[in-house]
Amino acid sequence: MGRALALASVVAAVLAAPALATDRSPTTTTQAPDIQTNLQPPAPRLEKAQATRIFLTYGKVASWLGRYPRKDRVTETTYKDGTWTVKVWSGAAGEVATGRVDDHSGAVLVAYTGPQVAWKMARGVPGAFGGTEINKVGLWLAFCVLFFLGLADLRRPLSMRNLDLIALLSFSVSLWYFNKGHIFTSVPLAYPPLVYLLIRMVWSAWRGRLSTTSAPVWPVWVLAVATVFTAGFRVGLNASSSNVIDVGYSGVIGADRIAHGQSPYGNFPTEGTLKACGPADADGEIRDRVQTNGRCESANPQGDTYGPVAYEAYLPGYLIKGWSGKWDDLPAAHVSSVLFDLLCLAGIALVGLRFGGQRLAVTLAFAWVAYPFTQYVSNSNTNDALPPLFLIWGFWLVTSPWARGAAVALSGWTKFASLLLAPLWASYPDAVGHVRSKLAFVAAFLAATLAAFSILLLEPSPVHAAHEFWTRTLGWQIGRESPFSLWDWRQYHAGLPDLHVLQRVLEIALVVGAIATYFVPRRKSPLQLAALTAALLIGFEIVLTHWFYLYLPWFFPFAVFAMLAPAAARVRAKAPEPVQAPQLAERPVGGVQAS
Repeated sequence: MGRALALASVVAAVLAAPALATDRSPTTTTQAPDIQTNLQPPAPRLEKAQATRIFLTYGKVASWLGRYPRKDRVTETTYKDGTWTVKVWSGAAGEVATGRVDDHSGAVLVAYTGPQVAWKMARGVPGAFGGTEINKVGLWLAFCVLFFLGLADLRRPLSMRNLDLIALLSFSVSLWYFNKGHIFTSVPLAYPPLVYLLIRMVWSAWRGRLSTTSAPVWPVWVLAVATVFTAGFRVGLNASSSNVIDVGYSGVIGADRIAHGQSPYGNFPTEGTLKACGPADADGEIRDRVQTNGRCESANPQGDTYGPVAYEAYLPGYLIKGWSGKWDDLPAAHVSSVLFDLLCLAGIALVGLRFGGQRLAVTLAFAWVAYPFTQYVSNSNTNDALPPLFLIWGFWLVTSPWARGAAVALSGWTKFASLLLAPLWASYPDAVGHVRSKLAFVAAFLAATLAAFSILLLEPSPVHAAHEFWTRTLGWQIGRESPFSLWDWRQYHAGLPDLHVLQRVLEIALVVGAIATYFVPRRKSPLQLAALTAALLIGFEIVLTHWFYLYLPWFFPFAVFAMLAPAAARVRAKAPEPVQAPQLAERPVGGVQAS
């Protein structure tokens, strides 16, 4: 009996187990919402008004907002993940300040005012241009010391030669403030050396020489060894510690489009409403989007703003390294930048060899590798070595009108500044007569231009492609706004001077000066051609609305040539037949003449 009851109990327990399990499961499900409710994020510690007041009274922000009427101020404050984001608008000036406040501590995490609101490059982000290494004070000063000690007249510390070298290096002061995000200090500091160098180049062209020559301090072999070592170091620095900014990225994209049978203009990757295919960045922006070609690519919507040569020149690097479609390390951009830099180095050495022998060849090559701003371009992996590259090689072949015409065209159809040089370079060596030489220059200029713009034929409608080119390049550049010059600060409505009228006057003067260089001086030596080339490019940079340190190498090779080349007798205005290209030096080193 007992065994029967025990057996019956076991059977009953087994049969009841599923029922008990069924009864418990609803209980577990009904408790889940209560658990989730208890895990909601805590409410913010600060009130919205408190976070706003903390940001508005922050020193930097309060100082900038003091320039605007209080009655026009509009604020927007939002909270997310323990951080308050505050934005401030003021009338016609638009958004004038933005930043974030930590809810727990009440500290202002970041604060951006004025140009820093719209321009990330104005915020002083460490290593944003060139990477962190080249922007370290120690390395930058090492380049500066090397440049100065290698080229200075150490026997005459107060010589004009030394002052010229200091002027070339003094842009470093402006760059230091730029790296700190102090745009209203960095920008004005760039103009004194630009104006000084402009005056020196014009003076050099008028006199036919600069009084900067001196007895060599270092043996040629010392400079040669320093040049080789520094050139190798620069290549290694690019490979190991550099970044690719949007300019270099645009070159790779343009090369990709050309390689796939498209014109770059109007065909760059964009964001818009395209499907996202990548993560958001720190600001919540998702650059990676599925483009109309079906590929996931990182957006660079304004990258097609340069001339066609700025994209064609990246084809070798692209064909060697390709492109993943993303804004990653971009090996094709690194290869291209190093190639551009080395071609400039080789070209300037050949220029020196032709016009001054071995010493000038080594001296000019040393100047290129030791000047910190040429490495700044290389480490930023931009296209800014292209304009001087074509001009350097054209100057080496200066007695050929075909070479001069092609060089100006190819250089001009990268970033447009060199187009100003067409009258000057067409007039070499004599503005009067030599019709066949002038026609050859024009023919070469046109042939190079047609070759550069042949990529427009890749589109179904070349006329539409030409319209896209204008709209996205010169049409956009002419009307763009930028805080990186003195000329466009009125956009901030902050009591800053409006210099637009002065800018227009200077632009007209620049165009008139470019035309005048065809006639004055009538006969030009290579040194005068170099000095006037530097002067026009410097003048162009002075009147630019958007100026940057990456543009310094545009004129640097010709300025340093005018400074360091052997002294030449002033060329007299006479045109013997047949015309022989005038000598740069009365006694050129090595007996090499411009013939």
